Amino acid sequence: MRLFVTLLACAGLIVALAAAVLDVAGAAVSSELPEQLRASLERSGVEHPVTAVLLNFRSYDTLLEIGVLVIAGMAGISLASTNSLEDPALRSADSLLYALQRWFVPVMLLLAAYLLWAGAYRPGGAFQAGAVLAATGVLMRLGGLPMAFIRPGILLRLGLVIGFAVFLLVAVVGALMGEAFLAYPATMAGLLILTIEVALTLSIGMILLALFVAAPVTDEHEPEEGAGS
Repeated sequence: MRLFVTLLACAGLIVALAAAVLDVAGAAVSSELPEQLRASLERSGVEHPVTAVLLNFRSYDTLLEIGVLVIAGMAGISLASTNSLEDPALRSADSLLYALQRWFVPVMLLLAAYLLWAGAYRPGGAFQAGAVLAATGVLMRLGGLPMAFIRPGILLRLGLVIGFAVFLLVAVVGALMGEAFLAYPATMAGLLILTIEVALTLSIGMILLALFVAAPVTDEHEPEEGAGS
């Protein structure tokens, strides 16, 4: 009986969700939204409409997204063994990879900085810059460079939460100053968005890198090419 009730409740939830999705899909899209976006773009603090939507007009969504990433990062680290975060023996010692790092790491850091800065007026922003920053960390990790900041400690904790913390702090301070929650003063919108994006870039890069480093390590090795099965 308990299983039947559970299945019935799940079926009811699926039907309700399907009805909601169909209702939203069939709703007419307002043709005024593009015009409203263009009219409000000047006071958003940035020139690119996607950045304006993500970090100003619909910043609730972005705040929740980074919150989910922080939880995912913490969960991934808590489920990993401590050694996978700090054991130097788990890094590769390939000399070719180490040589390539000397060229690639500075270029990738510059690319991440460019994507962060360019997000105000063209495609780019914190998520893209954070992904490149994490890829740089992965390359450093595989090449054997020391990465003390990824070990369990204050730097790792700060890196995981700094994006969400700065985002939330800006929202709360704005509300205390008489603005709506997550509404920025028009004269400071650009500076506040840049501050949030810098913090988000660091946090996203740290979260993605921590998830990579905390991935389970296995002692199994793939057979060499040409070896029998």
